[in-house]
Amino acid sequence: MKLFKSSILLGVCITLLLLGACGTNDNKDGSKNASTGDKTITVYSAGPEGLAENIKEAFEEETGIKVEMFQGTTGKILARLEAEANNPVADVVVLASIPSMEGLKSEDKLQAYEAENKDVLNPEWSDDEYYYYGYSASALGVAFNTNQVDSINADWSAFGDSDWNGRVTMPDPASSGSAVDFIYGLTTTDENGWDIIQNWKYNNLLVAGANRESLDSVITGDKDVVVAAVDYMTYKAKSDGEPIDIYYPESGTVISPRAAAILADAPNVEEAKAYIDFLLTDTAQKLVADAYLLPGNESIELKDRASLDEIPVIHVNWENAEEKQIETLNQFTSMD
Repeated sequence: MKLFKSSILLGVCITLLLLGACGTNDNKDGSKNASTGDKTITVYSAGPEGLAENIKEAFEEETGIKVEMFQGTTGKILARLEAEANNPVADVVVLASIPSMEGLKSEDKLQAYEAENKDVLNPEWSDDEYYYYGYSASALGVAFNTNQVDSINADWSAFGDSDWNGRVTMPDPASSGSAVDFIYGLTTTDENGWDIIQNWKYNNLLVAGANRESLDSVITGDKDVVVAAVDYMTYKAKSDGEPIDIYYPESGTVISPRAAAILADAPNVEEAKAYIDFLLTDTAQKLVADAYLLPGNESIELKDRASLDEIPVIHVNWENAEEKQIETLNQFTSMD
């Protein structure tokens, strides 16, 4: 097992083991998966919850294949897969971090599949050997409480200024795959990236749980700003009437694709292929847009959010990133 997984995910896996969730084929009612003749697949998905459920229901209706779904953060999913290595359960995995998916590929834990409609997706979000498909993506921006901040157009470095002391939060990269991606992207493309983050920490940056926890702290007014905020959560909260909005600094930000893949030891390969194919259909891609994410198919109409060509993008080299992100995380956590 790579150091990246062991350092970030060991505590998560221990928790799952204590809960009886690791290494088991139990259903929610405590029964074992039985051979009933019905076609069923197991999907481990990093959400978002509403989208994952909507895709599940639409897939079941169209194909007649039932889906058993476990939802959690990218870290929890990787921990569960590691714990179940000797007793495979999942067929399809959906992660919110391309480097994490690259890590599974490099460990021969995925199998290639040349999906139907593969050509409709943004090629930069998917594996060119067909091991995974970036069917959706979020952009990482700056979310702010509109009751406490009238307007804002600051660059990343500005949040180290004294004016923002104690007012800023960000997701914990130990819990959020997209937060790791952001830090890695910023620090490998900007020679001042680590200085920017160090100044945030000097400025009493609050590192608060996963993406939802950090956003909630701004919605409630405990903090004013989230840096490295996943934009789809912000757009959804705004549509629900919360005092929140988002923008993308002009110097650029990281796009974080959400990729799906078939596991190498999937018990139900043909059904898993059908699930991957479904994610690439207009039906599923419209559900992605309805969840305020960027669809992999750019021809799909968006729902009240910035399009990809409206977002300044940092162009990150993700090659072998999964091997380097442990260094990124360690450096971040060792900062004062």
